[in-house]
Amino acid sequence: MQSVGLEDDRVQHTDSAVTLDLAEAREAVDERPLREVSALVADTAREYVRKRGFIKGGELQPLDDTYLVAQELRHIADVFSRALEIRDDEELYFFSLLRGADTGERPATADVPESLYEVRGLAVSESLHDYHDEMGDWVREHDAGREGRNTLETLGEHVRRARALEGGLDIDTADTLVSSARDLARYFREGDENALVSTRDTLDRIE
Repeated sequence: MQSVGLEDDRVQHTDSAVTLDLAEAREAVDERPLREVSALVADTAREYVRKRGFIKGGELQPLDDTYLVAQELRHIADVFSRALEIRDDEELYFFSLLRGADTGERPATADVPESLYEVRGLAVSESLHDYHDEMGDWVREHDAGREGRNTLETLGEHVRRARALEGGLDIDTADTLVSSARDLARYFREGDENALVSTRDTLDRIE
């Protein structure tokens, strides 16, 4: 967590002006083996994730698809590096991630090959862990209200369970948790009571 400004004017700031630039990796697709391309992608995605944050100038930012895709790409590269064989549908899915990652285009859950469900679940659980931590940092500096804080705590319990599954998170549940985190963040940013109610109802339905 960084603080910018002077003494009483300090504001929270964790984000940096970093972009997910995968142009080099895309250019290498036709020239280098898939495992080398995926390793290049992983390095770029890992550096991006390391530098990213979700508080900018004191404002809580949304959990964006670019961050989720970056997490997914680095985990897919790990799978590819250990796989004896990479299936056609896995390769196509990797390319779909690569094609739209830096513009925030994330493939639909229905497009994820079953063999990569664990990768998707792991990427989401780690993203949610990072985002929840920063939501907590933001809330500690703002008047979020008791209901908001309690809901954040409930979300945190789900996130901890998701991480404990180590990739075994159901991908539909993963989508639900992402949606809940985004709704809760909207409540914190805008005071949208409907977003808070939606978050609580959704979390209550998760088994």
